[in-house]
Amino acid sequence: MRAKTIRGAHLLILLASLALAGYTASFVLGDPLALIMLVWFLGAVIGHDLILFPIYALADRATSLLANIAPVSPLNYVRVPVLGSALTFVLFFPGIIEQGAPTYQAATGQTQEPYLVRWLILAGVLFATSGLCYAIRLYRSRVGGSVG
Repeated sequence: MRAKTIRGAHLLILLASLALAGYTASFVLGDPLALIMLVWFLGAVIGHDLILFPIYALADRATSLLANIAPVSPLNYVRVPVLGSALTFVLFFPGIIEQGAPTYQAATGQTQEPYLVRWLILAGVLFATSGLCYAIRLYRSRVGGSVG
């Protein structure tokens, strides 16, 4: 009985998602930039599914193998800074590569030069903090005999 309820809820959510996507697409169809949006969307799907997914699935598998060797699993201590760095890179990518620099400078009076350095500092801090947390956890597991 419960499995049927869950399947029914999944079906309703899927149908609602398709209805929302269709409603949104109806606004875009008349836009002259619709083809460009479609190309970007397909590029993102292909880039993720055929390139990025195999890479981070392989990295996840490798860190899972390390979890069997180390007394404390390093999986989340690697995963969190990688995801944080990747997300901020994607969000600030145009600023990092200085795309639209003249428009940005005209609008704000500033340049986009600090974006790359700031992103690298943020990524470094994320990895250093994660490494420090892992080292503390590893030390506590070896000294105290328990991980807590």
